[in-house]
Amino acid sequence: MWLGLWLALISLAAGVAMGLNLPLVLPQAYAKYMSVAALAALDSVFGGIRAAMEEHFDNTIFITGFFSNALLAAGLAYFGERLGMDLYLAAVVAFGVRLFQNLAIIRRHLLKK
Repeated sequence: MWLGLWLALISLAAGVAMGLNLPLVLPQAYAKYMSVAALAALDSVFGGIRAAMEEHFDNTIFITGFFSNALLAAGLAYFGERLGMDLYLAAVVAFGVRLFQNLAIIRRHLLKK
């Protein structure tokens, strides 16, 4: 279990480092879509870490949740923009709450050991 946790954390750090050092610039119009998609993906990562610590991690559930959450969040932002509403805020609130809940559970799990 700990090997998987360390691999996930190292992979996350490597991904952040690569993302900060790549010379890729996205247009400002994609900012809402990318921000909610990244938040949804980060929520899935922390949910996967939590599941691994609770010893009920399933790779299929993780992969499908990762992509479906990111696509749903980006889709909400897209349809909200088409309707002239800020629907992406619903995704930000929902995934933000879940992210902090997963982080709190991970913290409690680590402190109990």
